[in-house]
Amino acid sequence: MDALTILAAHCQTAVQQNAPLILALFMAGVVGSAGHCAGMCGPFVLAQVGARTQLGRLAGAALLPYHLGRGTTYIVFGALLAAPIGLLSRLEQLRWIPAAMLVAAAALFLFQALRGWNVIGGRAPRFLHLARGLFARPFGARGYALGVALGFLPCGLLYSALGAAAATADPVAAAAGMLGFVLGTMPMLVAIGLLGHGAATHWRDLARRAMPVIAAVNAVVLLAMAWRIAGIA
Repeated sequence: MDALTILAAHCQTAVQQNAPLILALFMAGVVGSAGHCAGMCGPFVLAQVGARTQLGRLAGAALLPYHLGRGTTYIVFGALLAAPIGLLSRLEQLRWIPAAMLVAAAALFLFQALRGWNVIGGRAPRFLHLARGLFARPFGARGYALGVALGFLPCGLLYSALGAAAATADPVAAAAGMLGFVLGTMPMLVAIGLLGHGAATHWRDLARRAMPVIAAVNAVVLLAMAWRIAGIA
């Protein structure tokens, strides 16, 4: 019980201390999912919905197993990346690593902002359809496995979120940050499953205009956190 109490206390502290980061990642997920994920992940959502019978479409539109699988990949990646950074940052000569990671994540968000404003170009690499067989019956465990597999989709927005989460140097805080990101991405993907890709066009266009602003704000937030961690007065 003492160990559980200590763990619970650490989780509470980690979430409280990193609340701005978690909120920033949640907002990046909300806006980014409409402006970016709808086009990249939307077809996968529609493919799963289309694989169900007509009677099962509405019930399965939220695709909870798929989202749980996708979230598992994101959260585990965030925690695994944060763990070694936390260990290394305890060495006096390597205490700069978390701040450097935050600066790198801020740079990635700034890249997203500049690309959204058409200041620079660049495309995300295409995902190889290695999980194609799971689309036949995306139910239960297969839907979860599909989500885990598609969690490896190459995505600049995801890399930005992972970099920011890992920079906490705390697996618990990183997991909480990626959970916030996952929750933020869910509403638009659920809407696509329920209403279809075309119905989300209006929100996607609005989000595409808002995403560069959110990304730029996130970059500023991360730079401020890096400034604080580095102890720059």
